Amino acid sequence: MTNSAVISVTGLGKSFGKLEVLRGIDLDLMPGEVLGVIGPSGSGKSTLIRCLNMMEVPSSGTIRFKGREVSPRFRGRGEAIGTGELRRKVGMVFQHFNLFPHLTVLANVTAGPIKVLGEPRGEVEARAMDLLGQVGLADKARAYPAHLSGGQKQRVAIARALAMRPEVLLLDEVTSALDPELVGEVLAVIRRLADTGMTMVLVTHEMGFAADVASRVLFMEGGRIAEQGSAEDILRKPESERLRAFLARFHA
Repeated sequence: MTNSAVISVTGLGKSFGKLEVLRGIDLDLMPGEVLGVIGPSGSGKSTLIRCLNMMEVPSSGTIRFKGREVSPRFRGRGEAIGTGELRRKVGMVFQHFNLFPHLTVLANVTAGPIKVLGEPRGEVEARAMDLLGQVGLADKARAYPAHLSGGQKQRVAIARALAMRPEVLLLDEVTSALDPELVGEVLAVIRRLADTGMTMVLVTHEMGFAADVASRVLFMEGGRIAEQGSAEDILRKPESERLRAFLARFHA
């Protein structure tokens, strides 16, 4: 594995009881890369992305962040990196938003930096308002999640993840719970992040979008990386029959 990778995965496996979900995953994520992850339901995409910030602890293999091995049992000694530190550096946006319903939009965005990082409230709120402006929701700062559309909730979730100033952003099917007319507003935010050089892993069924923004695409099948390559090669010039059959579902 290359030393310049932000995240390196070697021999990653994950099982839930007797069900083997990931098998022997090897992967390097490079700085500034937008990695698209595609594949049929049950292929292990979401489990892979959840392992990358230890929301799921791997059953086997190793994950390294900037060369430091990630260990959920790390207690601050040696060269490893613990789960808490990893999650401050590797942010995640979920399919179903996971906003705190009892907090305003502004409070949702500021909670992590204030409570986890211990940053001054005034500084954090200023940064949060800037981020809400970037996702087009500065006017919703005092609103509660119940008063937002799905697309607005997802944009708040992205701002919340960015408020922690992560080095990597993981996006797990962030448009799949949205009505079709709301998908575009979320994709526009992700596209702007890609343009700024944000390192991202994007699990998605939006093939056209992945073709436009991803620098590399993985096709997963049966818990393994079946194929990988440039977005052009994987999504626009698929060679294998199984990949062509998968992509054909989105062009029917």
